[in-house]
Amino acid sequence: MSVRTYNPSVRVGNWNEDIQLEEDTLKEFLQKRESGELLYQKRTKLEQTIFKTINLSISRDGFVHFGDKVSIRCPGALDKTQYFAHIEPRNDCQLAVVPQINKILYSNKFEAPCNVTGSRDCASNLRSTFVIKSKDGTRDGEPLRYGQVFYLSTMDNEGGNLLLQSDRLTLHKSPNKSRHQEVCLVSEPSSLTEWKILHFKPKLRFEYEGVPVPANDKVIINHVVTNQDLCVEEDIAIRTSFGTCEYEITACTKLDSHRAEKEQNHWMIVMGMPGDDIYPILEASRETTAGTSSS
Repeated sequence: MSVRTYNPSVRVGNWNEDIQLEEDTLKEFLQKRESGELLYQKRTKLEQTIFKTINLSISRDGFVHFGDKVSIRCPGALDKTQYFAHIEPRNDCQLAVVPQINKILYSNKFEAPCNVTGSRDCASNLRSTFVIKSKDGTRDGEPLRYGQVFYLSTMDNEGGNLLLQSDRLTLHKSPNKSRHQEVCLVSEPSSLTEWKILHFKPKLRFEYEGVPVPANDKVIINHVVTNQDLCVEEDIAIRTSFGTCEYEITACTKLDSHRAEKEQNHWMIVMGMPGDDIYPILEASRETTAGTSSS
């Protein structure tokens, strides 16, 4: 009489190790879920912090003031004929903070040092909102004027109150790709964190010295110590920790044949206007600028 020596209930191989590995995997998953380290939990926390929508300040007189919450935006290239077929024309971008993910998940605010990039996402959120702060003691609410020194800071609470800084180019301190002057965010004010606004037309800068800076209009953001302008490196893309591809930001004055700054140095201090949306104002400003340049 034959005896059945094997059936499906018989355990063969390293069955005990397989069970232990499954239990360890489940235990590790539960621990990560309790501590908030799962990927979907990190994404939700980032959406609630750095991608949280921020309402920009309203400019009721059309000018920029100290204490205003603004976005620093560089309009896209108007003349797209200068680009080759294999090069994508530069789109609108705005100055944005690139924090370290692990730090902001635990502290819920930006911590120095932080890099900055030109984000193509022009929504107003925590990483793209800055505050105009005084260097000479001017009170909040007073208009910012051409040639007046100021600090460009992140928001006080969630933003960590970091200041935009640039320094001279050295062998050990420069952007990885462009090798131009580095721009970053630091926690302490110094002469390297001082900036000023210049009129984007060089021939009118002397006449506009001391005049209030208009909101949603093209200007030049100049670094006081090095006399270099804030610049978008349109041909250099950086892959951020968020998985987005953004432009590199440096301090570099790029001049055309007429000794005037190119479009990479043109910026707009974007604010809200009473009764109007921001985006129609930007488009109208760009159309006006294009008509003026063509005439």
